Amino acid sequence: MKDNKKVEMAQWASQYAMDNGAKEVSVSVYDSKESEVEVRKQKIEKIQESIQSGLSIKLYVNGKYSTHSTNRLKKDDLQKFIKEAILGTNYLAEDKYRSLPDLHLCYDGEEKDLKLFDSSYDTIDPRQKIDLAMQVEAETTGMDDRIISVSGSYNDGSYRSYLVLSNGVEGFKESTSYSVSASASINGGDSRPSDYHYNSSRFWDQLSGEGVGKYAVERALRKVGAKKIKSGKMEMLIENRSVGRVFSSLIQPLLGRNIQQKRSFLEGKIGHKIASDLLSITDNPFIESGRNSRLYDRNGLAARKMNVIENGILKSYYIGNYYGKKLDMEPTTGSSSNLIFKPGTKNLEGLTKGMNEGILVTGFNGGNSNSATGDFSVGVEGFYVKKGVILHPVSGMNITGNHKDIWNNLIAIGNDPLTDRAWQTPSMMFEGVDFSGL
Repeated sequence: MKDNKKVEMAQWASQYAMDNGAKEVSVSVYDSKESEVEVRKQKIEKIQESIQSGLSIKLYVNGKYSTHSTNRLKKDDLQKFIKEAILGTNYLAEDKYRSLPDLHLCYDGEEKDLKLFDSSYDTIDPRQKIDLAMQVEAETTGMDDRIISVSGSYNDGSYRSYLVLSNGVEGFKESTSYSVSASASINGGDSRPSDYHYNSSRFWDQLSGEGVGKYAVERALRKVGAKKIKSGKMEMLIENRSVGRVFSSLIQPLLGRNIQQKRSFLEGKIGHKIASDLLSITDNPFIESGRNSRLYDRNGLAARKMNVIENGILKSYYIGNYYGKKLDMEPTTGSSSNLIFKPGTKNLEGLTKGMNEGILVTGFNGGNSNSATGDFSVGVEGFYVKKGVILHPVSGMNITGNHKDIWNNLIAIGNDPLTDRAWQTPSMMFEGVDFSGL
């Protein structure tokens, strides 16, 4: 629900900045509430709650640009804050590309309920939050003598923001989030394998902690006895929850900032084939209860559904307002919302059975990726698979290569997208991946 006083504050701050020398202004007034609980051995180790309110302002003054924020929201304080911010902006270098987005590209104010906000947020008893965290840890009691420790955690948050641009654009966002998680550490003899699991939801009544702790322990136990295998080119099957680590290195080169600064190996590749025919990705900001659903981005650009990759062909970049002007390209948006992948027909088990020889990757460690060249090197952990059978856990291995190649070597996609995340990644299998080990 809108707080009319906060809306009026944003409108007033925008006009006050204009009256005191700003050419254009963007104001955001926001408030948030967050709580966190962590338990171990059925004792509370951490309980925390925070409430914040603030105002941030972007100023365009005589061809110069600056951003400022404050938590002091009394009008007298804001007047001084805004005047000093404008004065300071005048000392900066000019940047002809800094301005508000063109009005026809901005959010038009049409309200649409994306079902992001749980109105029961403020009515939840803190004891219920503690009990959820306790239950996550308690369900692991007696599972295995090798358990060193298990922690159960609960987190939630409520967020509201009011956006006012001096060109007449206004917007309001509100959302809630809840999550429950567990992390487990195991005595593996010479090693101490660990793992985690979590569930999340936009709504309290859809959140469940059942099985979270047990699954975290089971995942950690499966790592006991991990070892390296021989180096070579093999298949790599990445489970859905780990695909994002590799995929992020394909998203970064699509950002306007990296394209303009010549740090993208995908510069000039719109309409070109950059991946296997199996890879099709849609960015959809309008999914109900989606983790990154929105009607506009942080600069006021209207959200739009767009094809990012279609049958391996690059269709869109993420171009924000500023870099759109520098690149002389029409802005789309500066960041991804909900990414939807065209699924395959098999789940992780089915994909594993179809492997000849390779590693089922369940996690990545360290490493680096160069967005300018596409080169990467990263550590992996998981399981050695031969003729469709998992033989033993693997650790201490690395993969190296180039994203220009690896995405063209994508040979299978799972039917198991992570629908509770912004990037709804399914499991993916690649061939001809260079693994280094023994």
